[in-house]
Amino acid sequence: MNRNFRQSRNAQGASGRVAYASADVALCSFNDEPALGAHLVTQRCGYEHHGVYVGRGNVIHYAGFAKSAHRAPVEEIPLEQFADGHAIAVRPHPFPKYAGVETVLRARSRLGENRYRVLTNNCEHFCSWCLLGESRSEQIHVGLTHPRTGIHTLFCLVSTFIGNQMKIGRTVVSAA
Repeated sequence: MNRNFRQSRNAQGASGRVAYASADVALCSFNDEPALGAHLVTQRCGYEHHGVYVGRGNVIHYAGFAKSAHRAPVEEIPLEQFADGHAIAVRPHPFPKYAGVETVLRARSRLGENRYRVLTNNCEHFCSWCLLGESRSEQIHVGLTHPRTGIHTLFCLVSTFIGNQMKIGRTVVSAA
C-alpha cells in the first residue's frame, strides 16, 4: 500500500471546533488504497460527498439524488466512480466505535436501503453510523446554524441537480 499522502484542511463546526479531526488526509492517486472501513470524502460544489471504503477499489455510499430526480439507494461502486472527477480524502476518526471489517459489515448491512433524506439520512449520516454508531451530519448542522452557508449549499445542490438532469436528458435524446 502506497502511503504517499498530503494534508488538506477540514471544515470547522459552528462552535469553532473541528468536526471529526484536525485534517482530512488526501489520497494522491487511486493507487493509494485507503484502510478498510475508511471514511472517504470528496469535495463537490458547495458540499461534501461521503462513502465507506470496503476494499478491492470499492466504496459503499448513499447515492441520494446524484444522478436522477429519484432518490437512489445505498450502493457499492468503484472508487473512481465515487470520486466523479474530484479528489478523495480520508476523514480520520480518532476514536471510532467500529473500525475495519466491522465498519465494512455495517455498511454492507444497509446495501439497497432506499430511505435517503437530505437533512436526516444522507451520505454523511450513513458514514457516521457505520463508524460511530450514531447518525449525524456536521455539514447539515453547519448549514442549519449558519443560514448563509446553508443557502449557498442549497443553491449548489439545485444547480448540480439541474446540470445532472440536463446531462441525462441529452443522453436519452441522443440514444433515441
